[in-house]
Amino acid sequence: MSLPEVHLVAGTPAEAMRLAPVALAMREQGRLTPVPVATGADPDTVGTVLAAFGLTPKITLPAGADDAETMRRFDELWAVRTPAAVVVRDGVAPALAAFWRRVPIMTVDAGRRSGELGSVSALESQRRLLAQITTVHLAATPLAAMNLLDERVIAGDTLLTGGTAQDAAQLLAARTLVAPPRERRTVVLGVPAERAEAIAPALRYLAARFEDLEVVRAADCAPGLDFATLLTQAYLVVTDDEDLVEQSLAAYCPVLMIGMEARHAEALHAGSARLVQPDPAAISGEVATLLESRVRRDVMALAGNPYGDGLAAYRVAQATAALLGHGQFPDPMPAKPTAGVAR
Repeated sequence: MSLPEVHLVAGTPAEAMRLAPVALAMREQGRLTPVPVATGADPDTVGTVLAAFGLTPKITLPAGADDAETMRRFDELWAVRTPAAVVVRDGVAPALAAFWRRVPIMTVDAGRRSGELGSVSALESQRRLLAQITTVHLAATPLAAMNLLDERVIAGDTLLTGGTAQDAAQLLAARTLVAPPRERRTVVLGVPAERAEAIAPALRYLAARFEDLEVVRAADCAPGLDFATLLTQAYLVVTDDEDLVEQSLAAYCPVLMIGMEARHAEALHAGSARLVQPDPAAISGEVATLLESRVRRDVMALAGNPYGDGLAAYRVAQATAALLGHGQFPDPMPAKPTAGVAR
């Protein structure tokens, strides 16, 4: 008897990073057949990230020119190969295709909100739309779960699983060969090119002041094992990318966040991240403070990761199996951060 087939749809490297541990957990539990699906504008890059976990996309389906075309492609796929359930993160188009096919939708990282609606944030609107068609909402934090309750999502349809970025970091650490420690203190800069250019003079000043400072742009690093290794060895991350914030904290690397206070209130409350204004002088000042004081930097690292405990993927896999009649739903994640390490 064949096991129910579950399609895990990843359209970006960040989504692939978070869905890969779920596919591995489903395979290990032996109740479901996970099928990684690579989509988006660059499915090859999605496949590269999956390969870092020893996974290969079973289906590659490039996104269309717009959401309507992407929905049509997934509808044609699922008309022939209908899964028992679909797991997504921010994929509204495949989720809508699944919804019209009456396929259950599991959404990981459900309930993330920035407080911005309309033209200010298309992603915020998409996430709220996704919440309307999701079958089971798999929230990473208590605040995310509360956001869903505020939007009148039924409490029984929400499960606090934690974020799977922590699971991904642990899996990649196990697959990575022990790398020699970096001789210099590395600051990873995860910002768009125009912001990096504006910050560059301030960083050059810091490089002259701290001879052991090394600045690496996240955009110059290929996703996968090498970038995961970089984060585990980095001294600090400066970013305005909400996905990089979570990946950095999963590697126990402190973060200076440019904006995004509403999106990462948990990290600010825990102390593992600090908010910095989008001004070169403010950013360089905060970086210099942490370079001058290793103690302050290590205190942030020890605050840990409020987004997961390394068991989120198993909870997601178990919840998906339970929805399909195989076993019981898991207990929710305890509402406390995972302790960090000083390195």
